[in-house]
Amino acid sequence: MGHENHSVVTEFIFIGFSSFPDLQVPLFVVFSIMYFAILAGNIIIIMTIKCDSSLHNPMYFFLAILSGSEICYTITIIPNMLVNLLREKATILFIGCAVQMCLFLGFACTDCMLLTVMGYDRYVSICKPLHYPVLMNQRFCTKLVVFSVTTGFLFSTVETYFIFTLPFCGPNKINHFFCDLAPLLELACGRNYIGEIVIFVICFLVVVFSFLLVILSYLLILNTILKIPTAEGKRKAFSTCASHLIVVVVHFVCASIIYLRPQSRYTLNEDTLISVTYTLVTPLLNPVVYTLRNKDVQVALKKSLGRSTCIRKI
Repeated sequence: MGHENHSVVTEFIFIGFSSFPDLQVPLFVVFSIMYFAILAGNIIIIMTIKCDSSLHNPMYFFLAILSGSEICYTITIIPNMLVNLLREKATILFIGCAVQMCLFLGFACTDCMLLTVMGYDRYVSICKPLHYPVLMNQRFCTKLVVFSVTTGFLFSTVETYFIFTLPFCGPNKINHFFCDLAPLLELACGRNYIGEIVIFVICFLVVVFSFLLVILSYLLILNTILKIPTAEGKRKAFSTCASHLIVVVVHFVCASIIYLRPQSRYTLNEDTLISVTYTLVTPLLNPVVYTLRNKDVQVALKKSLGRSTCIRKI
């Protein structure tokens, strides 16, 4: 391709919800409610963990970081998506698309790694309880978070670079509601096979390798739980993992469907539905599951609500 073709496309047009023109206003209402629930739920989790000293341990430290990442993750996509649902023509500048992709992939990769780290934390807590305070000290936990964020954004920067150094000479209609890998690869006028291999390897490492590490952690946890003599002990040990396991399964299944299937199987309606699940339902699942299933968080929330009620009465 000639160099002159590289800068022909200056903006992209989203057509992700164009198949449902009569549903765009109802979708705006539903998605807005879900988005505010995501923000409120994750902020409540962060504030509850911060204010309650009984939750100042590695498990809830990672949960607070995950909630913060989920907030940032949704901010990169959902506000723009909501605005576009009410616009006649949903557009985004070329550079804006690159920034959105880099941020979205960065926080998505960070979430995958944080979920893996949380699996390791549960493994150490249940399988090596006597060594837990030493192995999972504050300094090491901070290093794990820094590693997750740094690696996540390093991967996203590499993926974004390989996508946006491809020539885009038209058409400029993205079969999606945000700038994602597969629909933009479809629009490129040329191919970079090395770049596509690198992108696939990164997606494989982040999604499959992370998921396998989580599964390995839980296999070791299960092996330890089965050795516990009492049924109550088994139930208590597994209850500390149930919330995390639910979030992990939904998160990684959706990510695998989106990023690890053949490009030839890309379809607008199916991917729009799956991506809505990945960008709205999964972030909402995190606070809902941890609030409903985690007794420590429930107790801390009740204490916080109790203090708030007392303050109002005074």
